[in-house]
Amino acid sequence: MRQIKRIFLFFAVLSIMSCSMALLRVSAEMPDLSAKADGIYHGNYFNVWLDVTVANHRIVKIDITEHYHSPIGKNAEKITDKIIQEQSLDVDVVTGATMSSKSILKAVEIALQ
Repeated sequence: MRQIKRIFLFFAVLSIMSCSMALLRVSAEMPDLSAKADGIYHGNYFNVWLDVTVANHRIVKIDITEHYHSPIGKNAEKITDKIIQEQSLDVDVVTGATMSSKSILKAVEIALQ
């Protein structure tokens, strides 16, 4: 029984590491907002669900409606301020919260596609 638990734990850790490595390679590109109508657009990616408000072809608000994260992953949510300020997804990720930062960036891209 102990051997089965060790094997299960090994595969659980391996699975988590695979997801983590895949997230580290994720990138997000800013969709063209010049033709995007005013409105609220919904997006999700991995562990993040959010709403992006567009007005006059600009991102004016990003509301994270759900975000499953570690205690430090919560810090990634401040990346939304950078996105709005720079009107870009080409912003630095939050140190220590790289995976959550990348999930937020990708969810914004998906919402605006």
